[in-house]
Amino acid sequence: MGKPAGITIHVPDVLSRFSGGEEEVLVEAETVGEALDALFAIHTRLRPRVLDEAGRIHPYLLLVVEGEQLDRSAFADHPVVSGDEIDILPAVEGGAPPRDVRFRGFASRTPVAEARAVALSELISRLEVVPLDDAAGRVLAEDFVSDHAVPPFDRSAMDGYAVRAEDTYGASNYDPVSLRLVGESMPGATETPDVGVGEACRIMTGAPMPLGADAVLMAEDAREEDGRVEVEAPVPPAKNVGRMGEDVAVGDLVLRRGRRLRPQDLGLLASLGAGEVTVYERPRVVILVTGNELLAAGSAPRPGCIIDSNTPMLRALVRRDGGVVQKALRLKDDEALIDETLRALEADILIASGGSSVGREDFLPQLIGKLGRLQVHGVAMRPAAPAGIGMIGDMKVFLLPGNPVSCLAAYDILAGPAVRRWGGRPHATGFPYPRRAMTTSRAIASVPGRLDYVRVEVEGDQARPLAAKGAAILSSTTRADGFLLVPEDKEGLEEGSSVEVYLYDEEAGR
Repeated sequence: MGKPAGITIHVPDVLSRFSGGEEEVLVEAETVGEALDALFAIHTRLRPRVLDEAGRIHPYLLLVVEGEQLDRSAFADHPVVSGDEIDILPAVEGGAPPRDVRFRGFASRTPVAEARAVALSELISRLEVVPLDDAAGRVLAEDFVSDHAVPPFDRSAMDGYAVRAEDTYGASNYDPVSLRLVGESMPGATETPDVGVGEACRIMTGAPMPLGADAVLMAEDAREEDGRVEVEAPVPPAKNVGRMGEDVAVGDLVLRRGRRLRPQDLGLLASLGAGEVTVYERPRVVILVTGNELLAAGSAPRPGCIIDSNTPMLRALVRRDGGVVQKALRLKDDEALIDETLRALEADILIASGGSSVGREDFLPQLIGKLGRLQVHGVAMRPAAPAGIGMIGDMKVFLLPGNPVSCLAAYDILAGPAVRRWGGRPHATGFPYPRRAMTTSRAIASVPGRLDYVRVEVEGDQARPLAAKGAAILSSTTRADGFLLVPEDKEGLEEGSSVEVYLYDEEAGR
């Protein structure tokens, strides 16, 4: 092997804040993978901004070596020599403001899989310690290994008498065995009498087992007379005894990282002495809706205006997915006002509804590109084609269409997985809906190259597509029992096709 080459890596301006302002970094390497590893060793905050969890270049970036664009997953072994330059470039902006699609339309649309990869990139999960009383529904951020045994001592599982099992052999109603009563053991007792040959100790459920006893005789199988216990049935060893650690032993892995804590989990953790747990922080979310025609929920309808239905829906979706809605803003279509508002926001995720399409007053895509990075604008799906994704600093931005059904579809497919992943929710990249295998009751038309989100009613084991097609018909989602997805590689679905339906409710269908 020759001497490692001197390689110059160019960091784009949008990422330079993660490289201490350095836009050119000199490293020694013989392959692109070695060069990037050297870069990340110097500027550790760059790694998650350049590579995804699988070690691939993020879809919104290009990796170029001496003018040759490399494959985003097969770049590591590409050789470099002294004097070579590696450019990390924004794939969408290309160093220029995003294309203005207003009254022009989209030149192309990003495939859904690629858009979802962008949606799940650059998410910064943080941890916090919370009291056990506040931990229900939170996601455990580290494995919980027990340093206590449950139960912490041998204890009685019945009310009765602690005995030596062999002393009861042969006992019956007609020929009881008589044992001397030596005292009692009660729950919470720190001292108990020893049980010797021919002796018994009165004991209550949960009380510690006396030394010498190895079984508990149920109270109904004995009777007390003059300081003695008349045993009327034999009891085998270990009967009715809860052994130390039989529920949880010291060193047991009790709960795994990533588990969403249930009420019974909190009970178990409490029994192990935990007063607080380390969980993922819930993402701080701001909801922004724009439109001159919008009225606040609860307002009286008036001509030319519509009630804002997206804010209540998005609030509920974010809360369902474990996010915290910091604030919900409703703004007029005023570019300067929206610009000023975006600059002042401090949140983990911004979910904006409206202002993302090709209309004259759809300012958000250009503003996101101006203030940060517009990574995706226009997605190959129906409804919700005008959806977009971007970053302003460390704040993830989702541009959802203003039409209610499109807004719901874009949230389900793009924004929702990011909210769940940020907060550590398990299975974040799927859908938080129960699934059911069904067949279609009639054919569904679609276009190859586009994912279709189809609302359906459930009738037995059949999914019937709703006739309403408009993206503004929110009531279609309340009439629907769920939805199915027509994949991009399908030219529709025939009647009787096998499909997977995502149910809005656990008990959907009639």
